[in-house]
Formats: sequence, structure tokens, C-alpha cells
Amino acid sequence: MTPELVIFDCDGVLVDSEALSVSALLGMIKLAGGSVGEDTAYEHFLGKSMKSVREILGRDFGLDISDSQLTDMRVELMRRFREELKPIPGVREMLPRLGLPFCVASSGTLDRIRYALDVTGLLGLMEPHLFSAAMVTAGKPAPDLFLHAAASMRAHPRKCLVVEDSPAGIAAARAAGMRVFAFTGGSHAGNPTLQARLASSEPDFIFADMLQLPDLIAGLGARVRAS
Repeated sequence: MTPELVIFDCDGVLVDSEALSVSALLGMIKLAGGSVGEDTAYEHFLGKSMKSVREILGRDFGLDISDSQLTDMRVELMRRFREELKPIPGVREMLPRLGLPFCVASSGTLDRIRYALDVTGLLGLMEPHLFSAAMVTAGKPAPDLFLHAAASMRAHPRKCLVVEDSPAGIAAARAAGMRVFAFTGGSHAGNPTLQARLASSEPDFIFADMLQLPDLIAGLGARVRAS
């Protein structure tokens, strides 16, 4: 059926931030004495909270990230956001056409979500319905964040549609019992490893043009009525 709520991830879905974020992360890892390739970063860290990233770096890569290193990376990333971050093409035009309630549920901190949306001119369209992984116990790929967003918006999980760009986010949506569309229109989405992992995550649909989203959602209802 046509969803009652659309839940958007932020990074790579509303704002074209993933390449900037991975670049800043790799810079921090290098300064901390580690070495991680770009493909490995997308495989292990995309869509996950910094708390989870820090835990994975320690557990799987033997790299202990200090608080000061993390702070320096965040300062550098915010600088790059301010100077370089753009909205995903078509988002600003698409949202008023959606015709459904919508919200943001992101692995970033609330401050980072608001900053990214503010510098790209999207904050006024999305507030006050912003939900961060810091609000729940477990981040993606656990379902907690999406379930929290749905409950806060008074929507049943099975009547929610999630728009995600990461395998972790797709897994979280599936675990929450929600439909999920994979978005591949961000500048990072050409990465072949990421493309293969997104496809193997088996989202309900994969699309690259945000302007198509209202028609794709309308098509969900049409297909159900036709069947």
C-alpha cells in the first residue's frame, strides 16, 4: 500500500556528503597511524554512527582513536561541509511534491544533521522531524532508530518507507519491518563495491533520480490495487 510516512536517511540521500565524510575519516585514520582503503571504508563504515565506526576501528583494525583525533576530524568535516556540501539534486523540488509526512533518521549526531541540512538550505523543509542515532541504544543496522522515528511520527512500521544509500541502513529498515528504497544518486554511489553490496541487500527498489520518488511511491499503491 501507499506508505503513511517516508523516512529519509540524511548523508548520501538528502545531502551529498558521503564522499566528504569518507575522505575526512580516512584522513583521521592516517593521522592515527592506520591505513584503510576507500573501498574498505565504504564496506565497513557507510551508514554507521561514529560510535560504531570507532568500535570497528578498534576491534577489526587495531586502531585506537582518541577523543582529540575525533574532535579534529569533526571540525575538519564541518569546514568542508560549509565550503563544499551540496544538496542531492532534485531534493528541494521533490519534497513539496511528496504529499506524505516525512522525517529524517540519520546515524549522525543531531548537531551534524542540522548543520548539513542548514548549509544546503534544506533545514526549513525538514524541521522539526529530525532523529539521530544518539537517541537510541543501537544504531544501524539495528532497527532502533527507524522504529523510534516511526513511533515519534505516530506511524506503524509496516506503513513506512525508508530511503537509504547504505547496506547498513537497508538492513535496519528490513529489521524494522519497513519497505526500503535504495538511492544511488549521490556522488559516492559509483563505487562498484558499494553498488554490488546495495544490490545484494535486496531493497524493494533502486533509483538514482530523486525527482522520481513521488511517482515511485504512487506506483507502490497502484501495484497493490492492481493485484
